[in-house]
Amino acid sequence: MRRVIAIAAAAITLAGCSSFSSSDSFSYFRSAPPTVQVQLESTPPGADARTSLGPGCKTPCRVSVTPPEGSTSFLVNYSMPGVQPASVPVQVIKESGGMFSADTFRVSPNPVMAELRPPPPPPKPEHKPMRPRRPKPAAAATAPAATGSAFPDPGQGAPPQR
Repeated sequence: MRRVIAIAAAAITLAGCSSFSSSDSFSYFRSAPPTVQVQLESTPPGADARTSLGPGCKTPCRVSVTPPEGSTSFLVNYSMPGVQPASVPVQVIKESGGMFSADTFRVSPNPVMAELRPPPPPPKPEHKPMRPRRPKPAAAATAPAATGSAFPDPGQGAPPQR
């Protein structure tokens, strides 16, 4: 009978240890993932801002994000009709809390600011350079200007009087 009781006690003890040793049971001792508040702003206001982690809003606004495990950065993408979209990288900085306090997280920059600019004007079509006009050829004289000709050259003026 003692053997049966010893085996039953050992089985209960080992059964308790096996359920405690699974990695899921240690999650009770872990703290919840940290969330950080991020202020999103834009010039002009009213742009749609969305983080690469999911949350988004219309600027100016504030969102709570949970940085993924092992990630130190994320992007905030801004868009608005009539302006060029913009992306701003954001760093998540972990500061150790020490032995008796929890780690803290902060984001840089905070507030996250983007200046949205109008799109550039469309490129103008290239025109071929115009060729300069060729001068019209001068009218050729009807008779060659020969020395001692009977007809005076119209470009020389009147013939000398004798």
